[in-house]
Amino acid sequence: MANQSSSNPILCASFNQDHSCFAIGTKDGFKIFDCDTGRLLYERVIGAFIIVEMLYRSSFLAIVGAGEQPSLSPRRLCLFNTVSGTSLRELNFLTSILAVCVNRKRLIVVLQEKTYIYDVNSLEIKRIIDTVPNSLGLCAFSASIENPYLALPASTIKGSVLIYNVMDLQSHCEIHAHRSRLAAMAFSSNGMYIATASEQGTIIRVHLISEATKSYSFRRGTYPSTIFSLSFGPSADLPDLLLAASSSGSLHIFSLGLDLNESSRKSNSFFGSIMPGSVTDAWDPAHHIVHHNAFAAGVRSDAVIRKIEKASGTSMSEPVTLRATVSVITFNGYFQEYGFRINHKNEATWTLEHEFNLLTAVAETTAS
Repeated sequence: MANQSSSNPILCASFNQDHSCFAIGTKDGFKIFDCDTGRLLYERVIGAFIIVEMLYRSSFLAIVGAGEQPSLSPRRLCLFNTVSGTSLRELNFLTSILAVCVNRKRLIVVLQEKTYIYDVNSLEIKRIIDTVPNSLGLCAFSASIENPYLALPASTIKGSVLIYNVMDLQSHCEIHAHRSRLAAMAFSSNGMYIATASEQGTIIRVHLISEATKSYSFRRGTYPSTIFSLSFGPSADLPDLLLAASSSGSLHIFSLGLDLNESSRKSNSFFGSIMPGSVTDAWDPAHHIVHHNAFAAGVRSDAVIRKIEKASGTSMSEPVTLRATVSVITFNGYFQEYGFRINHKNEATWTLEHEFNLLTAVAETTAS
């Protein structure tokens, strides 16, 4: 989704589906970086872009211009091949494109009052969904083929979420997540859970999609704050951590059933709360660890948990230690990578391991 503040040099930023790469759009063009090495993999200087979406590490890109020149209209979606450097196909719309999502089966195009679902291979239109006015292009899309869900706002007044199955082309459920309008949404990597935040930004909720039930609630803080992004930790099964980046310049990590200490083993299991009729609201600070001043307050950012490593002792009495890699793109032009570590006493440390300027990065060249 495009940057809503024109004062930032980065107009858009997004991680690919497995968080191995990320792309940014600027007033000059777009760039693709490797998350592990920070290396600039590809650059195209052809004008301003407000949407750049990758399909894993393939050469396929979905890009939308900022409209500063006729060939880069915000109403035109270009499917671009980075190997050949050419356009594969262009799709034109009557109104501006606000968001684009893609997985191996479907291409999603979000307009203000309509959302288009395409077959990603044939580009056949599979369904057009009439939506409530969605001026920010808010959406979330699961990369999972087993749980191929699309989330869209279902109300302009309350924080209701429409969950749509893009393979069956049927509405799955509607979740009433918040009292005020939605500001951020994200699916877990397996597509089984969705996290949401409202415009107030004080409460973040996690819902189990199959049952359309609330599984967990977290209090981010007392005062309102804009949640810029939400991201679950990578997991093939059930998620352990949830990350939120807020306009206060802070990163927030919430534990989802992680055995942080003995008391959490007994009473604070996320997965236990999924039992029928059981709903847990977690106000306990042990569920919430925050890193203040991770980036400049008010600067839009996109943050993900890329890696999680859990190390346990040989007996149940020994402590559990967790290490995670958190990557952050700030729209004022920086990439940051934090190492996050938590011990059995629920003591957390954050270490800034890498930081570099995205705007001055240059691609490596091979001498001939």
